[in-house]
Amino acid sequence: MVGRALRTEKLGETLLPKRLALPVFASDALSSVSYATQEILLVLSIGGLALFVFTPWIALVVAIVMVVVVASYRQNVRAYPSGGGDYEVASVNLGPNAGVVVASALFIDYVLTVAVSVAAAVANTASIIPFVGQHKVMIAVVIIMVLTFMNLRGVRESGTLFAIPTYAFIAAIALMVIWASVRLASGAELLAPSAPYDIHAEESLTGAALVFLIARAFSSGCTALTGVEAISNGVPAFRKPKSKNAATTLLLLGIIAISMFLSVTALAIITKVKVVENPEDLIGAPPELASQTVIAQIAEAVFGDVHILASFVVVTAALILMLAANTAVNGFPVL
Repeated sequence: MVGRALRTEKLGETLLPKRLALPVFASDALSSVSYATQEILLVLSIGGLALFVFTPWIALVVAIVMVVVVASYRQNVRAYPSGGGDYEVASVNLGPNAGVVVASALFIDYVLTVAVSVAAAVANTASIIPFVGQHKVMIAVVIIMVLTFMNLRGVRESGTLFAIPTYAFIAAIALMVIWASVRLASGAELLAPSAPYDIHAEESLTGAALVFLIARAFSSGCTALTGVEAISNGVPAFRKPKSKNAATTLLLLGIIAISMFLSVTALAIITKVKVVENPEDLIGAPPELASQTVIAQIAEAVFGDVHILASFVVVTAALILMLAANTAVNGFPVL
């Protein structure tokens, strides 16, 4: 629909090499790194600051689950290379009814991927551009329209366009970790803008209620796993040997995503980031501070007066979150 039509014999050129398949299919999983830690902290904040002590343990369990899931999908793409992913696995082994249930769940997942990714992208952008925060819905709709237009041209072209923001985000997180390590080694204290403030606990939790809240924080942190299934659904879009290239891309995704997630969580703990659902629960803090994302606060704490680098982290996070919505465009039709 957009651009010159391709001849049938040229369609093979639209298939993706691993360097482009990674940003196309893994942007959803990688982008979730920017908000998975925040989801854990938001749930724990219900019980007050004391519960933040559970953050590293919850993050570690999430990382272990991610290892298991990535390993499972690497087997999946080899055994079921046609691109149906979980739908095909369930249909073949459990019957067509189970397949329909799984496919329905995936369809809902893809719709929510667009909604959540774009909303998170707008929230990150609003952390540095107040105008965006005042027109969230309109800007989110425009972003979805732009993504749709780009994909009407084809997977290869969108892959080329999307590779730069994805790799830029990986580089931004790596730079932030290295910069923080150097500053910490030199004895500097890294404090997020929200570090001096206390959290008003909405409830005093003990016993079963505490266990439930920790379990809920774990499930919220499992947003870090979002998008891992996209590669198994999109195996036909890979260059030959399709299964091998898809499995290699999954391995790269797992290594990068887990490393980034644990690094961001560690920096959130070191910089003493505090996030709450209701601005008034961050005692004494200005209302606009509560709207700042965890990734934005960490970047500000790590880079200090080097505002351009802090902005670089936030902008690349917003861009890759926008591109994460593209996972649905590539996976939904194949499914």
